[in-house]
Amino acid sequence: MVVARERSQWWDRQQIHDVVLRYCRGIDRLDFELVRSAYHPGAIDHHTGFDGTVEEYLAWVEPRLRARRGGTMHIVANHLVDLYGDEAVSEAYGISVHWGEPADSVRANFTSGVRFVDHMTYRDGRWAICERWAVREWTRSEVGRFVPKEGEGPSGRRDELDPLIVLQRRIASRRAGS
Repeated sequence: MVVARERSQWWDRQQIHDVVLRYCRGIDRLDFELVRSAYHPGAIDHHTGFDGTVEEYLAWVEPRLRARRGGTMHIVANHLVDLYGDEAVSEAYGISVHWGEPADSVRANFTSGVRFVDHMTYRDGRWAICERWAVREWTRSEVGRFVPKEGEGPSGRRDELDPLIVLQRRIASRRAGS
């Protein structure tokens, strides 16, 4: 349930931060509806190897990520937001880690320093990206650096058995039953 609240600079900044985090979770968990929710319809995205609308971006990135046996992890660090009423410039520094097969492929196993430079707007009661520049500052190969886990324990997955999805469903089911 969405609760209407009065906007403030703090609230706007928090909502914008959540947009950036939703995008990262969506990409890392292969939840492309969550990725889509970070953008306004018709938004533009500029990534390494891609320029186009958000729908074109999703059609481009989804098969690439689904074909990868491995995963990605986007870590957000510094985040600064300049507010201009119903528009904002958001700059989030981060690290994007990619791993996959073949294990000796530098294209499947790399880490990049990134900045998400976003033009965000507040429309239809929500903040979302209307144009994004995913700026790759540096990239290094991780070939030969990944090692197996040292023992049994939870592992990230990119399907309905990921611990996050299991927990979300458990709580939603319990709430629906009450």
